[in-house]
Amino acid sequence: MEYLPLFHNLRGQRVLVVGGGEIALRKSRLVADTGAVLRVVAPQIDSQLAALVAASGGEPLLRGYGESDLDGCVLAIAATDDEPLNAQVSQDARARGVPVNVVDSPALCSVIFPAIVDRSPLLVAVSSGGDAPVLARLIRAKLETWIPAAYGQLAGLAKRFRAQVKDRFPDLQQRRVFWEDVFQGPIAERMLAGQGSEAERLLQARLDGETGEVKGEVYLVGAGPGDPDLLTFRALRLMQQADVVLYDRLVAPAIVELCRRDAERIYVGKQRADHAVPQEQLNQQLVTLAKQGKRVLRLKGGDPFIFGRGGEEIEELAAHGIPFQVVPGITAASGCAAYAGIPLTHRDYAQSVRFVTGHLKDGSTDLPWPDLVAPGQTLVFYMGLVGLPSICEQLVLHGRSSDTPAALIQQGTTHNQRVFTGTLGNLPKLVAEHEVHAPTLVIVGEVVTLREKLAWFEGAQAGL
Repeated sequence: MEYLPLFHNLRGQRVLVVGGGEIALRKSRLVADTGAVLRVVAPQIDSQLAALVAASGGEPLLRGYGESDLDGCVLAIAATDDEPLNAQVSQDARARGVPVNVVDSPALCSVIFPAIVDRSPLLVAVSSGGDAPVLARLIRAKLETWIPAAYGQLAGLAKRFRAQVKDRFPDLQQRRVFWEDVFQGPIAERMLAGQGSEAERLLQARLDGETGEVKGEVYLVGAGPGDPDLLTFRALRLMQQADVVLYDRLVAPAIVELCRRDAERIYVGKQRADHAVPQEQLNQQLVTLAKQGKRVLRLKGGDPFIFGRGGEEIEELAAHGIPFQVVPGITAASGCAAYAGIPLTHRDYAQSVRFVTGHLKDGSTDLPWPDLVAPGQTLVFYMGLVGLPSICEQLVLHGRSSDTPAALIQQGTTHNQRVFTGTLGNLPKLVAEHEVHAPTLVIVGEVVTLREKLAWFEGAQAGL
């Protein structure tokens, strides 16, 4: 190990920065966040850097560097494009025993600035010893996606209760087991869900020895339209910690595979006229599993609150006092339209967009057709494959031109995506000539004409 990682407390300490440009500003921002007092030396100092120095209670020195500038400093940073000057700062600092960092010159450094994941008071630092800083930043980016922003609040919670826990559990092993349970259980989940007061209440109850009914939790998570890369960070985290996963037909297999390996998986169907599990039974199943103390993931295609019956499911949970979280997903309309190169709104074509279910009950056409033919809007029909001929016919009967552009997207955002474009007059015939299967999405409006110029996904796929 070439470098020993250390975390320095710089609050109230003076730090010398030699240089007044962009690089000096970037380093100074990082140092100022620790509460350090900046001393910046340069013939010219960037206005933002000067303001930062003033805010830190430091001093901007508009002149060249001198060895005495190191007086009283606990850290020196050389951030100029003058190599001899940088070398001089390094030599002077080392002679005084002051840690020194020279930007982009590892050989002149006694300390290295790492790539930092900041979840204060929790910090994660990654360093390549100055050999591959870009690689260190890439690793940091991966960590950023894995560590929720609320981990800092979780660490703050532990800090507030640390003394109580130490008094309650004098044995180190007992404390370790206690904190592991806190950080991996309902208390941590409450904090990560933004329910800090509830997390504190649960932690205090644990310390007071209170027990009660073992109750799990339900995560209602939107899986998006199909591409796993469109999942949110929170969705991935909950998918990895759930004990049971209930998923429907619209959730791509690649997304289901991202769930915890040892979680129980239950398929609940949900396709036209064939629900493997009736909705009422599914609602009750969520309640039953949660009352068994399990963390239950209800994984739904698209967004749970847009034609996903998510509201019905959490109504049942709320009625039984079951804790739940809702994680939005990218709904099929925005995801599929984007991957098809069809903007849903455009100043020249559509100033509004309307989402409509095309799953017509009992084959009827009980939609507000007069409202759907208003000019200047884009229509998006979910589950419109079977009802496509009726949808197009009714729109024309109620005033839309048969020449209105229209598109049908099959399995949007996935490698199997297919897009059929035409008009209200010919799209049903065009689709009938091909073997098309759900899930599909129908878009109606002038914005469809932009696909010819804006389609990007098929080109990206062809380049693979």
